[in-house]
Amino acid sequence: VQLQASGGGLVQAGDSLRLSCVSSGRTLTMNMGWFRQAPGKDREFIAALKRISGSTYYADSVKGRFFISREITGNSISLQMNSLKPEDTAVYYCAASRGIGTPGVLPPDYDYWGRGTQVTVSS
Repeated sequence: VQLQASGGGLVQAGDSLRLSCVSSGRTLTMNMGWFRQAPGKDREFIAALKRISGSTYYADSVKGRFFISREITGNSISLQMNSLKPEDTAVYYCAASRGIGTPGVLPPDYDYWGRGTQVTVSS
């Protein structure tokens, strides 16, 4: 499975941005996730979408501001990011897991990774 993330950019605090991740496989059959990594920090979980059911999970730091969804095409997901803050600045990665349970929140829980897309939020 190959993943390609896009949509990053430079925005101001309070702005919105929408990231997309296109998969070479069907996202419906995999748990999908978004992570981010700021300079000097570990890669952290942001949001996940459970296979089949579409249940969503969010990190507390983005809950109510970020929204993960599966596109109608079935082979891509999106991350709608609203009310962006400077602390949201990071490289954002999409990931896919062959797991069938609740999506994990750690990088080793995921089997496939796309190249990251940079999001920079200025104050």
